[in-house]
Amino acid sequence: CALCGRTDDCPEKYGEKRTYVEYNLTVHYYCLLMSSGIWQRGEEDEGVDGFLITDIRKEVNRAAKLKCNICKKKGASIGCVAPKCKRSYHFPCGLQRECIFQFMEDFRSYCWEHRPVQKFMDKEPRGASQCTICLDLVEHLPVYTVLRSPCCKTAWFHRECLQYQALSAGIFFFRCTVCNNKDQFQNEMLRMGIHIPERDASWELEENAYQDLLHCYQHCDVKRCLCKKGRDYNEPDSKWEIKRCQYCGSRGTHLACSSMKSWEQNWECMECSSIFAKSGNYSKRKKRALAACEMTNGTTCLLEEPPPKSPRQSSGAPRNFLLQSSKIMCQNLSPCSHLELPVSNRVTMSLSPVMSNRNRPLMHKHLREQRREVSNILKELKVQVKTKTTRLNINAENIWSSALKGFRQRIFNPTNTIEVNFSNCKNSSKTDASASKHHFFQLLMLHLQNSLLFEGSSGKNLSLDFQAVKENLYFEAGKMIAVSLVHGGPSPGFFSKTLFECLVYGPENVKPALEDVADVDVAQTIKTIKDANSLSSLQSTLQDCCEFLAAAGCLRPVTALSDKNMLVNDILIYHVIKRISLPLESFRQGLKTLGVLEKMQMHPDVFSSILCHKPERLSAETVCDLFTIHSSSDVNKLKGAGFWMGYLQDVENGESVVTLEDILLFVTGSCYVPSIGFDPEPTIKFLHIRYPIGNRLLNCLELPVTKTYKQFKNKMELTIRNTLRIERE
Repeated sequence: CALCGRTDDCPEKYGEKRTYVEYNLTVHYYCLLMSSGIWQRGEEDEGVDGFLITDIRKEVNRAAKLKCNICKKKGASIGCVAPKCKRSYHFPCGLQRECIFQFMEDFRSYCWEHRPVQKFMDKEPRGASQCTICLDLVEHLPVYTVLRSPCCKTAWFHRECLQYQALSAGIFFFRCTVCNNKDQFQNEMLRMGIHIPERDASWELEENAYQDLLHCYQHCDVKRCLCKKGRDYNEPDSKWEIKRCQYCGSRGTHLACSSMKSWEQNWECMECSSIFAKSGNYSKRKKRALAACEMTNGTTCLLEEPPPKSPRQSSGAPRNFLLQSSKIMCQNLSPCSHLELPVSNRVTMSLSPVMSNRNRPLMHKHLREQRREVSNILKELKVQVKTKTTRLNINAENIWSSALKGFRQRIFNPTNTIEVNFSNCKNSSKTDASASKHHFFQLLMLHLQNSLLFEGSSGKNLSLDFQAVKENLYFEAGKMIAVSLVHGGPSPGFFSKTLFECLVYGPENVKPALEDVADVDVAQTIKTIKDANSLSSLQSTLQDCCEFLAAAGCLRPVTALSDKNMLVNDILIYHVIKRISLPLESFRQGLKTLGVLEKMQMHPDVFSSILCHKPERLSAETVCDLFTIHSSSDVNKLKGAGFWMGYLQDVENGESVVTLEDILLFVTGSCYVPSIGFDPEPTIKFLHIRYPIGNRLLNCLELPVTKTYKQFKNKMELTIRNTLRIERE
């Protein structure tokens, strides 16, 4: 090279080495870019990428007079831009001495004394974590070879890994590997001397790079194929459909040949199973906790179908109840009894069974109070939501793909009001807008609960899916949950206590339990170690699973039986927390949307009530408490209030053709109570009309005034049943 004098040809370090025979000139591209006395005065196709040959020769002559402060040889063309600093050096020498070269704007260079550094708080804990590119450990130290992400404070990288990643990804695809941030991340990396070439990603430039992906493997590879038409026979939507290995995709099986009940179940070939077993990542064929495995003998589908609608309460449940309110108190009220109540322009009715109050577990009462607090907190966050709308076109049959596409579109903004349009729905109106949005969020939360992003039976933890990490799906899942909570969707209700505490208190402050291990094989291994009753049996067990322990970083000599407790704890921390550090951090970033994670950390107790516990099943009391009854002094209208509450009790007892969910859906467009509550709050009006009317824009139920309870009940059931039936059709 005419500038640095080296013959090295290393494009990753010094840029492309270019030789121009006609000019008798050879230069490294980076040496040319960073030289202090030369500028691009020509067009891109002139000279060397705009550097004129005459200017290059002048720069070579200028540098020949300058001695390098590092190697003490002449030809130092690069100088430190810090004021009063007179250090000069060759580009390779600068790299060796840990100088910073900024490949942007004026292409500044800083010597080892004046180079920019990243700021670290004195109170920040020093430790080590995985570099999210090479997956090796990187120490949290303010040194040249280590860089920290500006957007994810817990993401650390080796400088060399980042440089290789930038050269491969180019300016269009180089971004934070944890949260997918691009602008802030690139600006910080350019400031710290990472060169990001202005070109497309290397994998996009390779011709026919994805041609092999168009081929789908269609062959049954199990030892004993049961299909009479041969191993290559594939009939979609039947037991003879071929399912490919979820990891490699290069092996297959008929559903019937592997006793799979549904195509939704995942299958892994023998090769992948053995690899995962040897590496410590045991197979995920049965995604349920050890306790669930011990209680059940049947096989469980990996993607479980949502449970059927809960059966109505048995007719043996108590029917009579007392009405209590600060404004109205009635005793022994039957559905058809005459009400002698005080006159009021606005009457608030509250249904509170005294007997159930005495017997109701304190936990449920406490959960209700916490959920009311969460509702108020989420209403504070909803202030951010503007009237400007964003429309999501959703296909209910492919809810995840269409939701992902909608959330990733450029115009999507979580602070905009969300409108949902189901592509397979012919008729839509403003009245149905709220119903569509409620239905969309309900389907989305159900899909997330049963997706491969989570593992476990009831209380779920994050799983480790490298493809999902690569596609940033954990971030999107967290973002969807945050948006659902603030925009009136249902709460997830399936987080495990461990997952919730990792999100709120940080993974380093959480101690997992055996119940958090979803993989049956791993759980059994841990249980065997835990139950060892002698040193010899413990050592024998450890010998059998030494490869797994080595992969978990827990392989150590055991000299006493008491060592097993610390060993079990370390294995649990690795398998439940450290192993999923990347998905967890990405999921946390997604939950920061609209400030939800911050509120979770400020109010952990109340948020655990909606994230770790399923919503309470609707009861007559719950539905009655939702509605405020507007009534006049007309006694007939007040009698209608008694009919309403008696009807709710009949519905709860299973003595009706509709359910409490149907009633809520008829009025509000939602069959569940959102975590944030309804807006506006549901109301009831008694009018001289023939049939009930559900006004979903106002969440108002208009009820007819009838002479008898039987007439009231018949009209309610006829209207609600037919209305919902037509909507479903």
